[in-house]
Amino acid sequence: MTEKGIDPNRVRRVRRIIIAYPFALIAAAVLLNWLLGVVPAVPALPSKSLLIALTISAMMLLANHVWLMTSTELTRLKHGLQATPEEWAKAGKLETDADPTGVREVKRHHDAHNNASENTLYFAVLAPAMMLISPTESLASLWMIGFALGRLGHAYCYLNGKDGLRGIFMSVSLVALFGMASYLAMSLLSQ
Repeated sequence: MTEKGIDPNRVRRVRRIIIAYPFALIAAAVLLNWLLGVVPAVPALPSKSLLIALTISAMMLLANHVWLMTSTELTRLKHGLQATPEEWAKAGKLETDADPTGVREVKRHHDAHNNASENTLYFAVLAPAMMLISPTESLASLWMIGFALGRLGHAYCYLNGKDGLRGIFMSVSLVALFGMASYLAMSLLSQ
């Protein structure tokens, strides 16, 4: 242990895990694509079943966004916090007088929402691209809906402080993103 209470052996071990984590998820996604069947890319309009899977995913992601937005505002209300300097002034309060617990909880909500937005950006690029190459429909649906389920689970766990389970849901959504990306690459390379 160092004088700051940090165990260098633990730091090295956790560092290796952090570095290996995305590679393990990519390997899992590639393996699932390989086992469940990648077909060569054939550009075409998406099938109705793919549009249904995308619509279900989009509705789930929109519900996640609204839930995060609403729960953030309810947390602000619960702790008497304002969103802007103008609101603080109108309420006749100073930000420096804010309840630290409330500030931490609103930060938790903002962090969850930022994390959802960051990850959904990649979904918004990968899912439509995947749909346009006539993919194996079951795999494309699995990746799209799996991503949305992962994001819903991640948000729930983030807001409720369930770190272990949050990590599992994050892995689900990342495997889905890696699944879409690797499917695109494998499909385009299998010509």
